[in-house]
Amino acid sequence: MKRFYKEVTVVAGGDGYAVRLDGKPVLTPARRPLLVPSAALAEAMAAEWEAQKDIIKPDAMPLTRLANSAIDGVSERRLEVVADLTGYAETDLICYWAEHPRDLVTRQAHGWRPLLDWAASRFGANLQTFGGLMPQPQPADAVAALGQAVAALDPFRLAALHLMTTAMGSLVLALAVAERRLDAEAAFDLADIDERYQREQWGEDQEAARRRAQVRADIKTAARFLILLGG
Repeated sequence: MKRFYKEVTVVAGGDGYAVRLDGKPVLTPARRPLLVPSAALAEAMAAEWEAQKDIIKPDAMPLTRLANSAIDGVSERRLEVVADLTGYAETDLICYWAEHPRDLVTRQAHGWRPLLDWAASRFGANLQTFGGLMPQPQPADAVAALGQAVAALDPFRLAALHLMTTAMGSLVLALAVAERRLDAEAAFDLADIDERYQREQWGEDQEAARRRAQVRADIKTAARFLILLGG
């Protein structure tokens, strides 16, 4: 789509903050008002719209896309999203440790054990660790505890949490970012321990590098989105 507007503004209303293009409200893909709960997020989204040149490129507006997802997707399917996220507690990346080589096991223990201890302390979720990759059942009370933490979030924070969790394969790491226990780069590094080890041994192909860059970008977008939401 060609850029059709000259002026981008942010307007406060009773239901939140809206981006306007030449005075007209922006709508989501589902034709709902694009309203967000914080002025800081609305201003950042407005900057994305302002940065568009002759052609509007949705991929260059990650905050706007995530807000659209919260409004059109998460708000309409809240219980599904909560259930999906809670399911990641059963197969969380940082619960599955290598059995060898020793160097990789040491890296996982050093990076992941503090986050598992944090989840136990913060949420009462005592997740178990397993050797290998075969899925193993987690304690039901641990899964339920993380599910309660997820269910307490509003649709905007749920959307950000979902983006990070699916990117990393870890609900614990995503919650650590949401709770400001980790920043985006630290979370990415922890999610990348296994693949980084493999790269050191065998190198990396172009497709794997592209996927890795997308994961990092998604985590950074979600983390920034949460910071702009405030609270």
